Amino acid sequence: MSPETLFRVQLVFGYVAWLLCFSVYIWPRLKAMDRFDAHRAIATLHSFRFFGLVFILPGIVGPDLPAGFATFAAYGDFATGVLAMLALLTARMRPLYWSFLVAFNLVGATDLILDYYHAIQVGLPAMPGQLGATYAIPIIYVPLLMITHVGAFYFLLRPQPKAQN
Repeated sequence: MSPETLFRVQLVFGYVAWLLCFSVYIWPRLKAMDRFDAHRAIATLHSFRFFGLVFILPGIVGPDLPAGFATFAAYGDFATGVLAMLALLTARMRPLYWSFLVAFNLVGATDLILDYYHAIQVGLPAMPGQLGATYAIPIIYVPLLMITHVGAFYFLLRPQPKAQN
């Protein structure tokens, strides 16, 4: 099997495994929480996206990892992580919290979509070895991030139940 095929198969299976796990263990718990707490749980996961800066750390990725992919992915993740942390830090200031929450989800989901686009444009699936030690990020971590963004948008867009008197 070619490296490109292996990469694509592992990426698809990363989504399948996380969707199975998410639907059985995570989603039921998030839905049982109030909207505020569910969003805080999702923001906590995304606050670790500062880790994406590893894409531009010399010696961790291969020397031929396209800079157009690496730099954008690194700083998109970093921005998302900072926005998620700001949401968590402003949880007691609800209007500010919701602003950061919406921002980190919009920036984060857009970052992941554009990372996929850039990866395809630069031919990254044909050279996955250039990801070096970061190979696990798109295979294991990114699927969970994208799935939780979808969950966050669901919570943001669904009508809220009216408070009972």
